[in-house]
Amino acid sequence: MADFLLIHGSCHGAWCWRDVIPALEALGHSTRAIDLPGHGDHRDPATVTLQETAEAISAASTPETIVLGHSWAGFPISAAAEITPSAMRGLIYLCAYVPLSGQSLIEMRKAGPRQTIGSAAIKDPSGTSYTIDPAEAPRLFYQDCPAEAVAYALPRLCAQPILPQDTPLELGDNWKSMPKAYIRCTDDQTIPPEYQAQMVADWPRNKVHEMHCSHSPFFADPKGLADLIGHIAKDF
Repeated sequence: MADFLLIHGSCHGAWCWRDVIPALEALGHSTRAIDLPGHGDHRDPATVTLQETAEAISAASTPETIVLGHSWAGFPISAAAEITPSAMRGLIYLCAYVPLSGQSLIEMRKAGPRQTIGSAAIKDPSGTSYTIDPAEAPRLFYQDCPAEAVAYALPRLCAQPILPQDTPLELGDNWKSMPKAYIRCTDDQTIPPEYQAQMVADWPRNKVHEMHCSHSPFFADPKGLADLIGHIAKDF
C-alpha cells in the first residue's frame, strides 16, 4: 500500500479531493490533501511565492510519499522534488503542466497549441490574483461531473495568486531522477489534451496513462482515478 499527498490546482483547495481520499483509503492507501498557501487563508496574494508553495508540499510529505499534482500543481510539486528530493518517493502529474526548466507556468500556458481560458480568468484590480468566472467554470472544469459535485465546487473556488505562476522554475538532476508518471485526460477543456501529450512525448510509454474525462477526474470518476493511482504506485 502507498502513502499519497494530493495537491490541488488553480483556484481549488484540498476540498476537491473529497471523493478520491475515501476511494484511496478503501483500497488500503493512506492519503491526505493540503491547501496551498494563498488558497482560502486570506493571505495577501502578492506575498505568496513559488518557493513557499513548494516548501509547503515538502513539509507535508515523507520519504515514502507519492505526491500527486493536478493542473498548475505540476509546477510546485516539481519544485518540491528539486529542492528536497528526499522528502518524497515519486510524482504523479494529473492533467498537469510538466515544467520546462527556465520557464514559468504563464509562459508555458501561452505557448500551448490553443488558449482555453481567455476571459473566464478575471484578474483582481491589484493584478496579484485572478478568479474564474463561475458561469464559465462548469465548461472549463466540470462538464462531465455530477451536478451535485459542480454545486459543491463552484462556491468553493477561490482566488489564485499570480506570482507563483509567473515565476520561472529551474529544474536539474533531482527532478530528472525522481520517479514520475502522468495521467492525461482526453476530454480536458482547460489544458488541451494534445498539449498534455506533447509535454510527456519523450517519457516512457508505460509512465503515461489516460482517463477519458474532463479536467476534474476527482469528481468525474473518483473511483477510477483512485484505482489508476494505486496501479501507478506499484511501479514506484
